[in-house]
Amino acid sequence: MLELAGIIILGILAQWMAWRLKIPAILPLIIIGLLVGPIASLYTADASKIIEPMWNGENGLFPGDSLFYFVSLAISIILFEGGLTLKRDEILNTGPVIGKLISVAVIITFVGGGVAAHYIFGLTWKISLLFSALIIVTGPTVITPILRNIPLKKDVSSILKWEGILIDPIGALFAVLVFEFISAGAGGEFTLVALEEFGKIVLFGFSFGFSFAHALAFSIKKKLIPHYLLNVFTLAAVLGVFVLSDSFAHESGLLSVVVMGMVLGNINLPNIKELLYFKESLSVLLISILFILLAANINMEDLYLIYRWETLVLFAIMAFIIRPLGVFASSINSGLKLNEKLFISWVGPRGIVAAGIASLFGSKLVSQGIPGAEYITPLVFMIVLGTVLLNATTARMFAKIVGVFLKQSNGIMIVGASKFSRVIAKYLKEHGRSVVLVDTNANNIRIAKESGLDAVTADIYSDSISDDIEFNNIGFLLALTGNSQINDYAIERFEKRFGENGAYRLVHSNEINNPNKNPVTGLFSATDDYVNMMEVTRHHGKIHEITIKSQEHFEGLIEITKTDEDIVPLFIRHDNAIDIVPSMSGKMEIEEGSILAYIGKEIVEQASGEVTMEEEQD
Repeated sequence: MLELAGIIILGILAQWMAWRLKIPAILPLIIIGLLVGPIASLYTADASKIIEPMWNGENGLFPGDSLFYFVSLAISIILFEGGLTLKRDEILNTGPVIGKLISVAVIITFVGGGVAAHYIFGLTWKISLLFSALIIVTGPTVITPILRNIPLKKDVSSILKWEGILIDPIGALFAVLVFEFISAGAGGEFTLVALEEFGKIVLFGFSFGFSFAHALAFSIKKKLIPHYLLNVFTLAAVLGVFVLSDSFAHESGLLSVVVMGMVLGNINLPNIKELLYFKESLSVLLISILFILLAANINMEDLYLIYRWETLVLFAIMAFIIRPLGVFASSINSGLKLNEKLFISWVGPRGIVAAGIASLFGSKLVSQGIPGAEYITPLVFMIVLGTVLLNATTARMFAKIVGVFLKQSNGIMIVGASKFSRVIAKYLKEHGRSVVLVDTNANNIRIAKESGLDAVTADIYSDSISDDIEFNNIGFLLALTGNSQINDYAIERFEKRFGENGAYRLVHSNEINNPNKNPVTGLFSATDDYVNMMEVTRHHGKIHEITIKSQEHFEGLIEITKTDEDIVPLFIRHDNAIDIVPSMSGKMEIEEGSILAYIGKEIVEQASGEVTMEEEQD
């Protein structure tokens, strides 16, 4: 009981430590597992492990093959959750570089890693190719913490993010197929019978996964499952499909749940987000337990297997030759600069799924008597730990060395994607600014995307928005929603994260024409709140520009905007810079020749210098 409780406590503490230190959770999890496992045998009085996962006759947590069963079920849930995140539209809409990274680079890693393992360690081709298939898998859980605090161009961070998200289930599927091909011929050479066995595994894996995904989707859509049972029913369904598929074709269970997740994730289900949140929480708990168990289950003899110079050679080839080769081959004619290709090549940490599947497959193949199978787990763990340590400690420094580190984050986040926000975003984008709109309203986001704007459906109350590495180039925050509480919360929570250069919001209705309440963070006008802004946009949804002749000229223009509710000042442009007009605009110092951008009726200047307003035709 103490050991089981200790594993859960240590696992959650490792997750918390990773969050605080902003490092991938897999790093402290595996290190803790090694310290209480094989390394503990070096300092305990009786040379035993503090936590012994496998029952050895005297102590241990899991008797017989029950550890393998637990690991198999846990991995099946993790792989199902990974499959849920793979969206067909996301693959189709990603750029050519990401598409090639999950195809061309995967093949290069598979072939190159297999050749390297075969000739450096003398492993059989079957084991060498399984090793290379396993190290294809990376994931957002290792990429995101490493890049979270490195300001990068959005193109670079987006490529790394989507590679991690998309290659996770694809790489897992690849590894499962290779393992099952090896298992089918485990008795010796690959014969016709072995190939038939492999075909049966693939047939049952795909058919069970596809069929049960649609059956579950039908049950959810027809509301045959009550809402409070939805998450646990889905969990039971995943475990049931895994066991059932495995009983029909041995080792087909993992393939079934990966396919089931992929199919279910691409069906339009009303509760898919809720399902994802539950599976993510469950995966965090399982990963926390799993990796301490797996690392603790390694013996010192396994570590001694790779305690040799060939291990460093293999790691160097994988990290410094094969990874860059895959990236450069995938980015031919892509428009990426050399320094951007170098940085993407440098950041390639292997992920949680790789280590988890490696331990499971390695143990199973060892039990089947496959020569060289004992190398799978320690070699993959070495690649995972090595790449995560390398990238976690050097990514920021390397970004500065190759010149992809943004010294100043000039991107703009607009909270709220209403028509007014879209007009603002379009103007800023037309003048060379990187802008992203964030809103919970899917229709607003859809319209924004159709207008060619970057937009994300996200809730500012969610933790996930802070973890999105694509927002690393954001330095300005504009809160433009119709809810004053949301605007205030956005400023309070994200001012340091996204508003290092400035965080602003619309004035509240109770602040209009009240100098004592005019906020320092106020935007555009002290006389216009969200309702006024939307009315002006509805009637005069166009941004005009006028050249400012002097400070007095500017102050006169601002006075006009205060007295005419159909004109709202927005920005001052000068020398390729754009400044936001604050609600306390009277205190702005303006250079002659600057340009005032405003929305509403057009201001027409007569030859005499007199200023009038000309009503636009709707």
